[in-house]
Amino acid sequence: MSKKIVVLTGSARQGGNSNRMAQAFAEAAEARGNEVKVIDTTKLKLNFCHGCQTCYKTGKPCSFDDDFNLIADDILAADALVFSCPVYWYSVPSQIKAVIDKTFSFVIGGKADQFFGKECALITCCEEEDAAILDGVRIPFERTAALNKWTVVGEVLVPGVFSVGDIDKTDGIAQAKALADKF
Repeated sequence: MSKKIVVLTGSARQGGNSNRMAQAFAEAAEARGNEVKVIDTTKLKLNFCHGCQTCYKTGKPCSFDDDFNLIADDILAADALVFSCPVYWYSVPSQIKAVIDKTFSFVIGGKADQFFGKECALITCCEEEDAAILDGVRIPFERTAALNKWTVVGEVLVPGVFSVGDIDKTDGIAQAKALADKF
């Protein structure tokens, strides 16, 4: 069965390692008949969540009108969400974090039934060889998935890549393509 998959990328380095894995995943998922939309969060103007709880009061997901309002419907309509980003300073890059924080609007705005219960996956990499460094992205992702009752179908976690092209020295691209088989 074909699925609507939204891939949210969070690396400002175009052609970088996590972006290359996200692209490989998207191409493989489309080849399997899925509808895939890649959203590069680094090209969006995203503010932080103000916690004002006025979500949808203006008719838009966020009362502080930024580009989250442009992608919110895509996120709600998706059967699956794939997050792809590098580790930035042992954590989630701010671009992806802003989107995750603003999904709070779905709960406040009465859209939880459309947001909860999706499938999801994570594609991430880091410079360090120590795979434990990936926990700074993996753990928040897994906890976000549990909170939103998402089913984690897979994770691609690749340590030891920094320079553009380092991903080619690993099996990261192959893992990202294989991840598409799980949807």
